[in-house]
Amino acid sequence: MTGNHTDSTITRRRALAVTGGTVAAGGLAVVGYQSAFADTAADAEASASASATSTSTSSSCMTLMTSVTEGPYYLDGALVRKDITEGKSGVPLTLRLTVVDATDGCTPVSGAAVEIWHCDAWGYYSGYTTANPGGSAPAESEDGSTADDDTYLRGYQIANANGVVKFETIFPGWYTPRTCHIHLKVHTGGQKEDGTYEGGKVNYTGQLFFPDDIAEEIFTLEPYSKHSGSYTTLDNDMVYDGGGTSSGLLTLKAVHKADPSKGYKGSITLGVDPDAENTGAGGGGGGGTPPSGAPSGAPTGTPPSDAPSASASS
Repeated sequence: MTGNHTDSTITRRRALAVTGGTVAAGGLAVVGYQSAFADTAADAEASASASATSTSTSSSCMTLMTSVTEGPYYLDGALVRKDITEGKSGVPLTLRLTVVDATDGCTPVSGAAVEIWHCDAWGYYSGYTTANPGGSAPAESEDGSTADDDTYLRGYQIANANGVVKFETIFPGWYTPRTCHIHLKVHTGGQKEDGTYEGGKVNYTGQLFFPDDIAEEIFTLEPYSKHSGSYTTLDNDMVYDGGGTSSGLLTLKAVHKADPSKGYKGSITLGVDPDAENTGAGGGGGGGTPPSGAPSGAPTGTPPSDAPSASASS
């Protein structure tokens, strides 16, 4: 990994739909857990504590999170489930995301549906497994997993009374020319149906980012190390605008400080406007057209038409 993408022709495009502001990151208490996917009483207490804190300190998160393009790899029909890995290998990552109403004192948005999707350890997205991630990587089919090529590393969770959702996944890899990231949307007004989420509207479209030092350490480990090439740092990314938490930079806590392969827990608070609508399909990402300089094999046709079956839901 060189730490910088070498293609100087890439425009640092900022597809911003809402002005970013300061949003307090959700608190995270981890006591005596044995894996990155462990649910504990401490997590539940942290959820309630974070909710109470964000409500009582509303001035710290009254402005909206930065909203950006959904990117070229979005697919409809993701399943409602907590564990989205489907056997994909990688460093474990538990995400704890708190959705609050930034227009109403940062009160929790109970029932909000948070949808996430991201690439695997080698930079491949489900539904687009032949898209070249750049650099040198094995074919996606060589990973040895039994993951469904149309659904892996995609899913929804419904926010609890404290506005909190939790996902179990893996640390994403990277693809040229992007830095390591996770896509997300916050939906309200819909409902779970046939294993997925239907109706309502998208209030927020964004991306979550990772500190460079942690990402680069992860990428020296298996299976990430099998993907070689020039990794794009945050400063050189075309979407991340340097705003820290308000721009989607996750707060990460290692499961075992001496062994990054044991995984991480990531948290952030998403300040949204439940009355607004932002699909992220405009502003350059287009939802199906890769950004300038995207991988040469990126999809240009129609995404798979078959919706995931409800039986695959966990």
